Amino acid sequence: MDTAFYTFDLGRVRQRVGYLRQLLGAEVSLAYAVKANTFIIGGVLPYVERLEVCSPGEAAICEQLGVPPEKMVISGVYKTPGFIEASVLSTQGRIYTVESMTQFDLLRNLSDKYQKRLLLLLRLTNDSQFGINEEEIRRIIADRDKYPYLHILGIQFFSGTQKTSLKKLAREIRQLDGLLLALEEEYGYRAEELEYGTGFPVSYYDGESLDEEALITGFREVLEGMTRRPKITLELGRSIAACCGKYYTHVVDKKRNKGQNYLLVDGGMHQLVYFGQYMGMKHPILSVCGKETAPSTDSWNICGSLCSMNDILAKQVPLPEVGIGDTLCFENAGAYCMTEGMALFLSREIPAVYLITEDGSQVLVRAPFETARLNTPREAAR
Repeated sequence: MDTAFYTFDLGRVRQRVGYLRQLLGAEVSLAYAVKANTFIIGGVLPYVERLEVCSPGEAAICEQLGVPPEKMVISGVYKTPGFIEASVLSTQGRIYTVESMTQFDLLRNLSDKYQKRLLLLLRLTNDSQFGINEEEIRRIIADRDKYPYLHILGIQFFSGTQKTSLKKLAREIRQLDGLLLALEEEYGYRAEELEYGTGFPVSYYDGESLDEEALITGFREVLEGMTRRPKITLELGRSIAACCGKYYTHVVDKKRNKGQNYLLVDGGMHQLVYFGQYMGMKHPILSVCGKETAPSTDSWNICGSLCSMNDILAKQVPLPEVGIGDTLCFENAGAYCMTEGMALFLSREIPAVYLITEDGSQVLVRAPFETARLNTPREAAR
């Protein structure tokens, strides 16, 4: 390719899920949050119990890929009423999260209207815009006999993103354990499931130290210490997907301004976004293709192709001898990196995506996409 592109290695996905299962134990189920990367859905599907779907668009992608309804959790802070009604009418077996009392009323009314049995997870808020309060969960559980078509499986809780504190995770699990115990003792309700988003972290930058094995095995011990332990499903996105992806971008110009070395690449921050990235202040893990073992000769500021002073991928990165036409490879680009950027800014091209299959073959699954037509007023396009 002569423009920037991504590769996602499905073999790495399988290995990663296997590694997580080894640390977490066979009794823990896994849900993959497809918002992290929709292109690896087919590769991850055989190795996880379910997929977490947070929008009608993601649901449409899953349907086109043949994901069984029973392997989908329809989540998300806003579920459009029309989408939910169509889903209730057309499928059976999907699980729906309850993010608000408005959503609960919608699901309850639809279940009554169509006499359809719906599976629900009540999402407990993490003190943000997501989920509902404990008092509302208690009220729903107390009145559950009034909802003959609603099957409340249990509780969902999302801890956050890039969580490195085992103490914080343990504190949340203790609180959830206490809630499950109270629901049983006070209302005779025993939850079948706890779905928990751990927010396990990923190391994106040089110099970051993370003892992932200690964190995950420690978390496993926390789960094993629960008083009321239902089926545990862990929702993971970046922890599964990040390691499978690489982003390739080409050096298109080089210059020295006011004593600073600059490499200009055909990609940029509209195509590569790491969690915690801010104007290139941290150094992503990257290399110059074909020169991985060559010694560094100088330091460079790597800037993208946008007309913005913020478009800096890394500052003062030591690199080997590098020139126009060389390719830079950025690691751990499998989760969010390609979707959180300003893809339509300056009407730049959206890069190609390649999947590396289990047998090592490289398959083009999305060709480069010109965005000018998306930013052109309809009248001018006629």
